[in-house]
This record gives sequence, structure tokens and C-alpha cells, in this order.
Amino acid sequence: MSDNVGLSTPRGSGTSGYVQRNLAHLKPRDRAAPYNRDLDNFKHRQRQPDKEILEHDRKREVEVKVFELRDQLEDEGIDEDEIDKRCDVLRKELQEKMNKGGRDAAPRKGLKAHQVHELADAKIKESERLRNALKISKDYEEGSHWKRQEERLRKALERDASEKDRD
Repeated sequence: MSDNVGLSTPRGSGTSGYVQRNLAHLKPRDRAAPYNRDLDNFKHRQRQPDKEILEHDRKREVEVKVFELRDQLEDEGIDEDEIDKRCDVLRKELQEKMNKGGRDAAPRKGLKAHQVHELADAKIKESERLRNALKISKDYEEGSHWKRQEERLRKALERDASEKDRD
């Protein structure tokens, strides 16, 4: 054997003498924390959707509906000029609805996992509705109640200490 590892000879040991490393051995970790201890990192930050991607998806939905109408009208054998006219009317109508916010009034159900920006937008709107329903202010900070309570307790202790000093 080399480097004094394993048995000097495998004879009589009932093994082949092959040496394996111990995969169950855990190396001691560094003493440094694996995460940042800054309290700002623990605060929840909501993922912001990309407005351009959301706008692109809305425009794409409009164009899909226009294309479906065009396809249907071409199957019916309608004149090309009439098809263009009807498609332009539908496009303008759908864009007006989109600009008025008719689609944003109600949250969309059935979003897929790959629609990350739509999900983020829906989550922000849901959080906003919940915040309004519970009458939580926009500048609310999580745990601020406990901070105020600790501050009141500290002031009371300081008052007691100052009264004892006067006596």
C-alpha cells in the first residue's frame, strides 16, 4: 500500500484491500455566517413586473384576436378590403378597452407559471386590495408595533430612574 493508507496486506482480512474515502464525513464549516445578518435583507421585497413586457403581452392579445377574425373572414371568402376594414375596427375597439383599463379592473385567473410578470402584477394588485381592506398605511413597517412598545417601556424606565434620582 502507498502512503500508509489501508491495510499493510489484505491477506486474511476478508477484503480486497481497496480503500474508499468516507463520504459521510462532514468537513467543519467556516465560522462565518452563510447569510448576511443585515436586517434589511430580511424584509420582504415584492418582485416588480416589467411594464414593457406586460404592455407587449396586452398588444399581442389584441393582435391574436384580430388575426382570428381575419382568418375567419378569409374562410368565409369576404373581400380583402372589407377584411382589413373590419380588422382595423376590431383593433381600435380592443385598444380602447385596453387603454381604459377594462382588463385591469378584475384580476386575471388561470395564469401560468411562465407568466412571471403577469403573476407579479396580479400579486401586487392583490396585496394592494388586501392592504386597503385592512386599512394598512403604505408606509407601514413590519414589526413597528413592537418597536413603539419597547420605546414606551424604555421611556417609562427612564422616567422612573429620574424620579428616583430626585428623591
